[in-house]
Amino acid sequence: MLKDFHSNTKNIRNFSIIAHIDHGKSTIADRLLEYTGTISERERKEQILDDMDLEREKGITIKSKAVRLHYRAKDGNEYVLNLIDTPGHVDFSYEVSRSLAACEGALLIVDASQGVQAQTLANIHLAVKNNLKIIIIINKIDLATADTEKVNQELKNIPELKEEEVILASAKEGIGTSDILEAIVNKIPPPSGELNLPLRALIFDSIYNPYQGTIVYVKVVDGIIKPGIIIQTMSNEKKYEVAEVGVFRPNMEPTKKLIAGEVGYIKAGFKNIKDTQVGDTITDASNPARKSLSGYKKVTPLVFCSIYPIDNKEYENLKAALEKLKLNDSSLFSEPETSQALGFGFRCGFLGLLHMEIIQERLEREYDLNLIATTPSVMYQIAKKDGKTIKISNPASFPSKIEIEKIEEPYVKVNIITPSQYIGGIMDLVQDRRGTFKNMEYIDEKRAILDYDLPLNEIILDFYDKLKSRSSGYASLDYEFISYKQSDLIKVDILANHELVDALSFIVHKDKAYYRARKIVEKLKEIIPRQLYQVPIQAAIERKIIARETIKALKKDVIAKCYGGDITRKRKLLEKQKAGKKRMKRLGKVEIPQEAFLGILKIE
Repeated sequence: MLKDFHSNTKNIRNFSIIAHIDHGKSTIADRLLEYTGTISERERKEQILDDMDLEREKGITIKSKAVRLHYRAKDGNEYVLNLIDTPGHVDFSYEVSRSLAACEGALLIVDASQGVQAQTLANIHLAVKNNLKIIIIINKIDLATADTEKVNQELKNIPELKEEEVILASAKEGIGTSDILEAIVNKIPPPSGELNLPLRALIFDSIYNPYQGTIVYVKVVDGIIKPGIIIQTMSNEKKYEVAEVGVFRPNMEPTKKLIAGEVGYIKAGFKNIKDTQVGDTITDASNPARKSLSGYKKVTPLVFCSIYPIDNKEYENLKAALEKLKLNDSSLFSEPETSQALGFGFRCGFLGLLHMEIIQERLEREYDLNLIATTPSVMYQIAKKDGKTIKISNPASFPSKIEIEKIEEPYVKVNIITPSQYIGGIMDLVQDRRGTFKNMEYIDEKRAILDYDLPLNEIILDFYDKLKSRSSGYASLDYEFISYKQSDLIKVDILANHELVDALSFIVHKDKAYYRARKIVEKLKEIIPRQLYQVPIQAAIERKIIARETIKALKKDVIAKCYGGDITRKRKLLEKQKAGKKRMKRLGKVEIPQEAFLGILKIE
């Protein structure tokens, strides 16, 4: 058992690391762990807190991670530092907001060669909203392309950071690590909780263990929690006996207790996954707190798609896997649905396209499932002529045109930071995606921020890739939902061999319907394997065909065995073949391969 360190809460510091993706956040976390002796030489490896294979492969942080460091400062005192490493991609901003709620301070990492990016600004606003003390670190000063003076000036131009000092660091070379630790101790305030108040602990994350049930990660705000006491969750008042409490170093290590201000975990035999909601408050059942902690606002998924098992026998396994992932990622939404083409599956909601991709990969890898995902879409609001308003994300639920009064789609406020030479190309791209220009201002003489209102439907497929290609990789993007606005939208159905493939239907703006339908039928013609009969691929709006391609039949040479002789013999064989193909065409079912769904995502 780890030795307890409980002199007082004044020696505890809780802080988070926030940054734009790939600005060196995980590497700085590695250096802090090494400098404080939290990990030994033997345990040393890159991205130590990124324990998922996916995180290591993609070089990004997906899940927030907590770890406790012990640090003897220059003032002679020993401090407990609770670090929560957070993701940097816009799709995981909910993870960041949850982590910041458990902290009193944040390290803001900015790349010395790239400077302030869109997600940097978004994270600063989140930290300020949570009243956190921000410590600014300009990282990667060892790079040949580093321009610390320019980046420092960019940071000074941000109103919230005007007065802040800047620490220069190179996580790769280990420069500035001791300065960062001293700043954490001297500038970040200790937690404000009271030991003698009734227990209140905020659940900020949780994982499922098949043998121990749900293990919850908590920030203890008031009171003390130790093994043997009976606790209850304030949302449903269910009671549990605490079996073990502990901290992360970086693996779970048990302690005798957790006191106000500390971050750790609780094992209490939570068997039902749904009993431990992220944002809930845990209290002492014998002396309960009167008021629960404020928790987190419920996030609304922005991107939706349907996920089906390739083998329908795996439906129950998929259901269980989604439940376990929802425990670990409360921003994930799912509900059962059925498709004529794909059978039983789930309609899932995500915070963005990367979030969707990561969840699908986690389901396939961690739970050994083979899945098909349909084309992503967004949530639409439809006012019907009978006075009812419905919300739909699945094109299969789209009502007939004669029933619709008006359709509204979600719009997002988009901030794009780009070098000035790429402004023209980016403006063309955004206007092509039905964007409305709002504002443009220069951060310095070489970079500008563009503000646009844009339909979410236009950015969920390939907007980010196009933005990167038009800016040679230099532009960065951040977006947030603003409101629903009325649009002229229609549903396009895709038919294979005159059968509706409901999973390939999509909702699109009227002006883009023909172009997109044409591209999709052409793509499907390339992807769908040839059959022994001719297969028409059609796109239709309200049963009116607007685009068509035909997959030619595979033809067996039935007259190869006829040498010379009467032509009627050959004609008879050909007629027989023709009749067989006609029957096949009537009864045949065209299998749509998974590549068809993936191929549609890549259509320009």
